[in-house]
Amino acid sequence: MNLPNQLTILRVIMIPVCLVLWALGCPIAAAVVFALAAATDFLDGYIARKKNIVTVFGKFADPVADKILVLTTMIFLCAGADARLPAWAVCIVAARELMVDGLRLVAVGKGNVIAAGWLGKIKTNTQYACVLAAMLLEKDHWVTLALAILMSVMTVWSGAQYFWASRNVFREETDGKSA
Repeated sequence: MNLPNQLTILRVIMIPVCLVLWALGCPIAAAVVFALAAATDFLDGYIARKKNIVTVFGKFADPVADKILVLTTMIFLCAGADARLPAWAVCIVAARELMVDGLRLVAVGKGNVIAAGWLGKIKTNTQYACVLAAMLLEKDHWVTLALAILMSVMTVWSGAQYFWASRNVFREETDGKSA
């Protein structure tokens, strides 16, 4: 297994470590683990492209690992009496991720691959920043709310961009016969 794929797997392994540290009342340690996990997202892609070792596994596992990292941490941070993230923002992120994954599945079924766009990369960065702010700042801090709003806007915008760029995926194919 190549280094980029190992980094992707490491990112997934770091998720429960981050969540356990948070649950044990170690927010700075949890934030460090989250930041390191997020850094593996950038590093694995950079190494894979630089060394030309992009794999089918990496194309699948990397975005899945990103989504699991962000969504599990966000869900954890919006639960309980010490909720640090607004649930509405987490719902927007979850809905967008499910919709774009559905779009990608339909596209693959028609022989198309939908690559990540630059708006998606900005969206991911705003998600990482929002989660880190929620972990490091006190509850209901204005910076976390501002980042949650920015994250939500980028999430919706990048999702809309994927659907607009892939609108031909939804065109029905006909065989010339009438129903």
